[in-house]
Formats: sequence, structure tokens, C-alpha cells
Amino acid sequence: MESPVYRDRPVSFVRRSGRMSEAQDRAWADLSPFYLLPVERDAAATSIRPGSAVDPGEVYGRRAPLIVEIGSGQGHQIVAAASSRADTDFLAVEVFSAGLARTMLDADRAGVRNLRLVEANAPEVLEHLLPAASVDELWVFFPDPWHKKKHTKRRLVAPEFARIAAQALRPGGTLRLATDWQDYADQMRAVLDAAPAFERAFAGEWADRFDGRVLTAFERKGIRVGRDIRDLTYTRLAI
Repeated sequence: MESPVYRDRPVSFVRRSGRMSEAQDRAWADLSPFYLLPVERDAAATSIRPGSAVDPGEVYGRRAPLIVEIGSGQGHQIVAAASSRADTDFLAVEVFSAGLARTMLDADRAGVRNLRLVEANAPEVLEHLLPAASVDELWVFFPDPWHKKKHTKRRLVAPEFARIAAQALRPGGTLRLATDWQDYADQMRAVLDAAPAFERAFAGEWADRFDGRVLTAFERKGIRVGRDIRDLTYTRLAI
């Protein structure tokens, strides 16, 4: 038997198997042919094979601005955004099947047609699935903080992520981030301040709260326990 193949670096998630409800099972069966992008895998179940980029124009059937949300969870943010911005295309990136099923169910109920989903590791989506400079906005809202010191190497926003995000974003494109963990906010700001392809799009210490972000359970929890919500906004430079 061949030995299993693993990634050579840690990822920013632990993919636990969770049982979907009957409604989520039906949503997956009935709605995934439209909403879920079929992708070519590499070594791991949520990987993307290098060289397998899609053409957003073919995926959405038009040429329009593209917004990508990393870690879309249950889809509350991206379904609300796609519902209110019919002139823009949206891509939700998530590794948890139950969250993707819920997103498809809510999108279908809302009549949203300008949204697609991909079940994959986000950096590989940015590096291998999306063409360079194809994204107008990239959203990273409340990523797993991996707050234990021994786990901080798993955090998504690190120097390598800045490079990959810059590759996917068009010049002049926007990177929006938010977290309720102060040390992660500090890390995000330090990483992106040091990234040559980005410049701050805010004055002072932190950006204003993005008014296009809905109040999700993650943000409510942070507020409830007294944590400050930190927003950051960066512009992709033309270099």
C-alpha cells in the first residue's frame, strides 16, 4: 500500500468531520451542482492542484468585480453581501461541509445567483484556483486566532499569506481584515505593513469598522466578552 501524502506545512484549520442535518444533506445534493465549484485536488482532501486555475468569466457567465471571502463559515456575511450587490460576483472559501451546505441553502432561499463556493484551503485557492490579479476585494473576517502560543504558527495571516493575497488581488484592489484578538490584530498589521505589495488604507492605529460587514455570531461573542474588534484595510499596490 502507498503511504498517505500530507502537506509540508501546517494549515490554518483543523477539519473535523461533522454530521449534516437532513436539510443540509438535501441542500448539498440539490444545490451544489450550481453553487459549488468542482476543483482538481492535489495531495490533501482540501487542496488545489497547481495549474488548475478557473476563468471567473466562465464560472459566473459574465465579467464583473469579484469579492472573495476566506473562512465564510455559515455564509451569513457573504449571502447578505451577494444579495445586496447584484452587479458583483462573490466566492466563499470554506473547509467545513456543513457551513457550505447552510450557505447554499440560504443563498437559494434568497434567490442569490452571483455567488459560488469552494471547499478548499484558502491559500491554495488564491495561489492555484484564481488567476493572478482577478480579485477586486479579499475579506478575512475573524479567522481562527490560534491563541495558544504553540499553535500561532497555524495563523492564516503571515508573510507567505501576504504574498499570495497580493498575487490574487488586482492592483488597486482591497484587502479587508477583522479580528477580536488583540495579539492577532497586532500580527496582521505588522505582517501587512511589512508587505511591499500593500499600503494602509486607513489613518491612525486601526481602520473604521467596515460598514459592509454584518454582525455575525463571532463578532457578537467578542463584544459580549469585552474584546475590542479590530479592523484593517489595505490597498494592493501596482508594483
